[in-house]
Amino acid sequence: MRDCGAVAKPDADAGEIPCAFVVIRDGYAPTDALDKELRTFVADRLAHHKQPREVRFVKAIPRTPSGKILRRELRNTFS
Repeated sequence: MRDCGAVAKPDADAGEIPCAFVVIRDGYAPTDALDKELRTFVADRLAHHKQPREVRFVKAIPRTPSGKILRRELRNTFS
């Protein structure tokens, strides 16, 4: 993994669920096995309600000039 960010995704049942956006390193491909490996990794480190229910592989995480994640741009991918 080269970079990542997480935002709340609207959900009909729960209201919101965590969704992770991940930029993978060159030479790796986004696969179901990688998705499962990432979920297993965070399952040991985060409370259940904070664990991403969805992982999306992207080319880049949008950032401000100072380096902060532009979460509103990540949320815009849901609409």
